Amino acid sequence: MELRKDFTYSLVVPTSIGVRITPLYGQPVYSGNTFIMHATSAETNVASISSYLGLPVKVLTKFVKDSPIAAFIKRDLSSRNMAYEGAEVPQGGPWGYRHQFNIADSGYGPRGPRVHNDRAGEVGLTLSTKDFDLDKLFNKEGVQILHLSGLIAALSHDTSMFCLELARYARKYGTRVSFDLNYRASFWKNREDELRKVFTEIAEIADILIGNEEDFQLCFGIEGPEAGGRDIDSKIESFKEMIGRVKQAFPNASVFATTLRQVISANSHLWGAIMHEGDNWHIVQPREIQVLDRIGGGDGFVGGLLYGILRGWEPEKWIQFGWATGAMAVTFLTDYAQPTDEEQVWSIWEGNARVKR
Repeated sequence: MELRKDFTYSLVVPTSIGVRITPLYGQPVYSGNTFIMHATSAETNVASISSYLGLPVKVLTKFVKDSPIAAFIKRDLSSRNMAYEGAEVPQGGPWGYRHQFNIADSGYGPRGPRVHNDRAGEVGLTLSTKDFDLDKLFNKEGVQILHLSGLIAALSHDTSMFCLELARYARKYGTRVSFDLNYRASFWKNREDELRKVFTEIAEIADILIGNEEDFQLCFGIEGPEAGGRDIDSKIESFKEMIGRVKQAFPNASVFATTLRQVISANSHLWGAIMHEGDNWHIVQPREIQVLDRIGGGDGFVGGLLYGILRGWEPEKWIQFGWATGAMAVTFLTDYAQPTDEEQVWSIWEGNARVKR
């Protein structure tokens, strides 16, 4: 995949970022009494792979002015080596704007994790192209890949239009577009026609399309395998047939990818991946991985995949690195992996968990 050569940023992500609070020791939220807090969003989870490994990353977002949570988020992004830009919006009193709270436990053994989203009044609902100088970003500074998620694209009418306009600007100035569908039924409720139209237009622009069997069926009505319940190995051919139909619907894209996951317990998953690039299939057969906290594993996969593309590697390595960064992400209590170097990631791919002295 040819990427823009003159650029300031390797990867740009728009996001509505908030915080997650998680009880310690794998306890459920309702019985926990000690919690940790960290900044989180699907899009910055993806971008963390590139930022920790030294590529220039920028986050487009929005902040509540004078909020201690906003200050916490800014410090976190800086610690991840991410540049960020976002308008400061007055809170407007106790019932005004806020940053989202994601309240989730990690699960343990046979008890699966549960997630509760508290997003009323979220400042990111108002994200708009008016908040940014897109000509400066995409034309004068230059971006290699713009990564969009269906979470931010479906958050509100404003964010839908924001993501669509970003995709249009990216295409105009030679920036590749990555789109992870991330379908959420609660976001789509009563907006199905509007969002299908927006998602379709973004997908028609996208160079890289990522989604599971449910995403492609529910976003676009493209036939695919049943979600869950079947052995992963028996699904691979059905996935390949579905991706073939997706490629026919969106011929501009040259890379299509999805993860394969079978849950044995909260702490043990079978983890694999499929990627179609050009006319070639790349498949990582599912392998067992240990899971500390599963949230962010899919984002870790996407982050590693995009990192491989940005580094100009052979396509076979894109999916291998993505598999490994996804497997790595679920060993962290943060929703994102924090790789120290490429060697650490390749050791995960190779199954080498020996101590390094």
